[in-house]
This record gives sequence, C-alpha cells and structure tokens, in this order.
Amino acid sequence: MGNRVKSRELMELGMRIRSRRIELKLSQEELAERAGINSNTVSRIEGGQMAMSVETFRKLVEVLCMGADTLLDTVGQSPQESHQIQNVCRRIWKLQEKEQEIVVKTMETLIDGLERR
Repeated sequence: MGNRVKSRELMELGMRIRSRRIELKLSQEELAERAGINSNTVSRIEGGQMAMSVETFRKLVEVLCMGADTLLDTVGQSPQESHQIQNVCRRIWKLQEKEQEIVVKTMETLIDGLERR
C-alpha cells in the first residue's frame, strides 16, 4: 500500500494525535517511547497510513492524556474543562516517575471518596 492514506477518518485521527503530541511538546520518538511502540508506527498513524490496534490506541490515549471520545472526536466537550484537564496532565508528565505515582494514587483516593458520597 506504500505511503497512501487509508481513509479520511484515519487521516483526521492521525492529525488529532499529531496536534496533541505537538501541544505536549513531544517528539514522535518520545511519544513512541512513552507508549511502548515504534516511532515509525507513530509516524504512520499520524499520517493516516495505518490503522492501530485497540491496545495501541489505549496507550496513546493514556500518554496523550486525552479521553478516547475526544481523540476520536465523537463527543463535544467544554473547551474550559478539556483545557484544565490537559494542563494538569502536562504538569504530571513533567514530574519524576515516583512523584507521578504519588499524584495518581492521591487522585484515585480523592475520586473514590467523591464517588462514595
């Protein structure tokens, strides 16, 4: 198939992934490393030249700190809410791994407490 775009939907998804990666100031190599995939795979996904597995999609959603619905562009969301969440995720990514673990555990505890109310 070469370097041909597979579909308009894949191309648009790839553009959203690329845009978010750039917004987070990540190179393709950094994104690939954090997601545990090959940088060539990131390039092909961003170019709309390759469909990805559910597992790869899940990893990208996690690394890009974006909801799957947002990445797929299936649900409208408040720009302010989205921006706040993205800013928090960016700040967490800048922390050391141990510090990230502390933040995640703290957030999980807070959310569990709120869900029980």
